[in-house]
Amino acid sequence: MVRVISLLLVVVAFLVAAEVRADERPKATLYRNAGCGCCLEYARYLRRNGFDVEVSNDSMTPIREQYEVPDELEGCHTMVIGDYVIEGHVPVAVINRLLSEKPKIRGISLPGMPTGSPGMTGTKKGPFVIYEITDGPRKVYATE
Repeated sequence: MVRVISLLLVVVAFLVAAEVRADERPKATLYRNAGCGCCLEYARYLRRNGFDVEVSNDSMTPIREQYEVPDELEGCHTMVIGDYVIEGHVPVAVINRLLSEKPKIRGISLPGMPTGSPGMTGTKKGPFVIYEITDGPRKVYATE
């Protein structure tokens, strides 16, 4: 019984240590088209979940070029947080995982504007597939 409790304590300590806390998160800059309201809703969603988000109406094109975001992975808006680029309405849990694991990729993307995703209206119609942004072939980073 003591071994089981000890093991559980180790697992809990690991999970707590691995979680990205709000005060450890780098500031995020979200680039959007000036007339897009869902981008502002997404920024509100991130703020409610502990992120410090600055919204910019500057062009997304230079950021997408800098991070070499393929056209097929472009989302509604582009966000830079730390060393990563995040395309589209990616759920917070996936962003937290990215920031905790620190994989050697340029970023992640939920392409397009999926209905029911954070910041978007409507009901979620199926799992969200979030892709890695890398030099290699398209690879799934997470499914939510």
